[in-house]
Amino acid sequence: MFDLTLSFDNGPEPTVTPQVLDSLRARGLRSTFFTIGRKLAVPAGAALARQAYEEGHWIGNHTWSHGTPLGELAETGHSSGEILDTQAAIGELAHPLRLFRPFGGGGHLDRRLLNAEAVRTLRAGGFTCVLWNAVPRDWADPEGWCETALRQIAERPWTLLVLHDLPTGAMAHLDRFLDAAAAAGARFRQDFPPDCVPIRGGEVVGDLSGMVMG
Repeated sequence: MFDLTLSFDNGPEPTVTPQVLDSLRARGLRSTFFTIGRKLAVPAGAALARQAYEEGHWIGNHTWSHGTPLGELAETGHSSGEILDTQAAIGELAHPLRLFRPFGGGGHLDRRLLNAEAVRTLRAGGFTCVLWNAVPRDWADPEGWCETALRQIAERPWTLLVLHDLPTGAMAHLDRFLDAAAAAGARFRQDFPPDCVPIRGGEVVGDLSGMVMG
């Protein structure tokens, strides 16, 4: 048996997120949706985030635009705006720990993730930075990601998996993945492996070396 925490990035998407919620609800599973701020500014996106929240999922911050990794932003105020504007859009749906996930530019855990301004903003705002330890690249391999994910979750005792509720066709295979993971011995949980949380409630509790530009 092994532990598996599910997370979904880059939504909400009206053509995909409802299907994801249906799949999770049917199995009594709870996840975290790391949302894009600009998508919450659209009524349909805001409604989906609220639905997810009301069904017991956690709502996290995944920057406003998801355009450039924060570590590559040099203009003063840009990184803090990406974080704080999205948090304002999340509003009352926010988790008490103010969950934030940086944009890894394809799942990379490197100096692209953050810059000094972003770290200051997260610390001052009492945010919790949530990373990951498995990315099956479902957006690039919408047909074959399930097998990749199953291999990844078998490699460690506790996996924090990143999936994407995006209109790529990948989430058409979510039911198959969830059932296969359960059959393989996955114990689904909603919290995060400690080594994937370098900042918790504004306090640095893990190693940020190699993840901050400048």
